[in-house]
Amino acid sequence: MKRLIGFLAVSFLLSFFAFAQQRGGEGRGGAQRGGGGQRPSAAPVGGGHIPARGPSPAPARAPERTAPARAPERAPAASDRGGAPPERAPAAVNRGGAPPAQSQLRKFAEQPGHPNAPHVDAGTDRWVGHDTGRNDASYHLDRPWEHGHFPGAFGSTHVYRLGGGNRQRFGFDGFFFSVAPADYDYCNDWQWDSDDIVVYADPDHIGWYLAYNVRLGTYIHVEYLGG
Repeated sequence: MKRLIGFLAVSFLLSFFAFAQQRGGEGRGGAQRGGGGQRPSAAPVGGGHIPARGPSPAPARAPERTAPARAPERAPAASDRGGAPPERAPAAVNRGGAPPAQSQLRKFAEQPGHPNAPHVDAGTDRWVGHDTGRNDASYHLDRPWEHGHFPGAFGSTHVYRLGGGNRQRFGFDGFFFSVAPADYDYCNDWQWDSDDIVVYADPDHIGWYLAYNVRLGTYIHVEYLGG
């Protein structure tokens, strides 16, 4: 009888510790979920859907050609016109291109019910809009990985809850990012203090990651700022 009682007590303790470990499994690497491709709702985009994987590399494209800049006329030297020499222009920041003008915005709503922003089709896991290739000047960085590489977990099994900020600087779990200026218009409806996101590697644009919004199904290019 004593052996039976002891066996039951040990079994209960093991079950209790296993349950506690499962409940406490969420850490700085993001909450773990299934293997991706989930469709909790029938929404064509977003609605809790998480892509099973990130986008494939886009076909290579030739760099955009621009007309050669006209040489500026020589300004008179300070000694010729009097006064102090002009101030030196500030150094360029390590960011991608400026946000596109309203007339230059791409159209992404390729189907009814899809948003006019880069997004993932929940039915096919196709990354709509990620097709400009690595020569896209909008995502050029003079100093890629300036703040190091994101040390957290990637992919569909790790979901992060945004903890506040804005498009210039937002964070979660002690990590901080900023949005590419070219993508500013694509995250106006993000809730920076409560949305769930998943981070994927960007196979084309060096120095950037892709942050996917689980609620909306849209994604943006983000740069890691450190932790």
